[in-house]
Amino acid sequence: MSHSTTDRLVYMANQIATFFSAQSHTAAVEGVRSHIEKFWDPRMRSKIADHLAHGGEGLSPIAKEALESLTPAPTA
Repeated sequence: MSHSTTDRLVYMANQIATFFSAQSHTAAVEGVRSHIEKFWDPRMRSKIADHLAHGGEGLSPIAKEALESLTPAPTA
């Protein structure tokens, strides 16, 4: 795996999903979505949304579902 920004964001999203995976599927997806919405910079959310729009390679199913339900990041 290269160390591009997108790869790093995928890794981070998957780590968050792993943390929440002990909960029910619905709660895990909501936990990931909420965490990313609250704590990720809009530029990070925009970059991962672009990655998701191009297939979301490498994202875990929970991370992918959470990102699909995420409110789009505001554009400056």
